[in-house]
Amino acid sequence: MIGFVVLFVLMLVVGINDPTGGTSMKGWCYQYLVIALVFDAFAVFALFYQNETLIQLLLGVAAGSATVLGIHVAHHIKEENKGH
Repeated sequence: MIGFVVLFVLMLVVGINDPTGGTSMKGWCYQYLVIALVFDAFAVFALFYQNETLIQLLLGVAAGSATVLGIHVAHHIKEENKGH
């Protein structure tokens, strides 16, 4: 649950559907990329060293990532529906 909350709050700060805090679109995309690469590095570390706590934390982060992606996609679906 901790991993889910941490990632969800981080994505709220970065902006799920649009950049926040005056960040450019390019900067926003780089933020997402860095978060993904850090997540990947933690996953490799956790699996290589079989660190149970980190693995459990990463499961929460994965769930948070899926939820944020779902919200982002729902936003685009809503925009598409307005256009038709």
